[in-house]
Amino acid sequence: MNILRMCSGHPYIIGFHDSFETPTFIFLVFELCKQGELFDYLTQVVTLSEKRTRVIMKQLFDVVEFIHSKKIVHRDLKPENILLDDNLNIKVSDFGFAVVLEEGEELSELCGTPGYLAPEVLSVSMYENVPGYGREVDIWACGVIMYTLLSGAPPFWHRKQMQMLRMIMHGTYSFGSPEWDDVSPAPKDLISKLLVLDPKKRLTATEALNHPFFKRELAPEKQFYARRTFRAGIICVRFFYRLKFFFYNPPPISKEVIQTNPYSVKPLRKLLDNCAFRMYGHWVKKAENQNRAALFEHAPREEWLDLGYS
Repeated sequence: MNILRMCSGHPYIIGFHDSFETPTFIFLVFELCKQGELFDYLTQVVTLSEKRTRVIMKQLFDVVEFIHSKKIVHRDLKPENILLDDNLNIKVSDFGFAVVLEEGEELSELCGTPGYLAPEVLSVSMYENVPGYGREVDIWACGVIMYTLLSGAPPFWHRKQMQMLRMIMHGTYSFGSPEWDDVSPAPKDLISKLLVLDPKKRLTATEALNHPFFKRELAPEKQFYARRTFRAGIICVRFFYRLKFFFYNPPPISKEVIQTNPYSVKPLRKLLDNCAFRMYGHWVKKAENQNRAALFEHAPREEWLDLGYS
């Protein structure tokens, strides 16, 4: 509760209102976040756009920068512990593993969620005479979260948990096709600087906020020309009308593609993933050794249902 009070007042941290005790329980009263978990939001909206990811990750790095300035390590950042308010702003919650870490101190306890554990957390639990870990574990978790927002699946995942932990220890992940084909270089570069095996070489939260991914170029002021502006407006209207027509009337997909490589077509890929989630999703996250990330993909958009083939 002391850590919750230390973090109170930050716009992107869950509000802690009160607490009271009974002979057997301690009750904590938090801010109500009606939109639920970020993880559940992902299951509804498919993968997030770069624009939406930029907003969420900027808020998350603001939180990490804030708690690290107070010498606090969260140690369990993940989409399930990030709630959303009515305006879809994040609210970081669940500080159950959080600790205050003074300068020069190190941690050695194994805690957190397997898919989001930093490699140094695993090393200190597996080997003797290995240095402990520090605040950098939160930065690693931010990298995993950002990767998940953009691709729809975590960077380190295997149905065999030991294999997944081995992937984390070696930093084995990729920006594979087709999920990453439409993502620009800037977010990939930021992720690659967060998921660094050496914690000392990882970006800090402040450095991450200064990454080009979060920077927007402001267009220089231009002199206003009414006729030119009107003409440009007409062109834009015609362009977007044609674009809308193309969007709602996608070209047919050949029967050969459907039979041989349907996963190469993005709408079909999302449709297949959604069917898998609807069929098997109730089996996922029934035990600690399971991971909802295995099947949490995606709901099809309405226009995808109109796909045909020639």
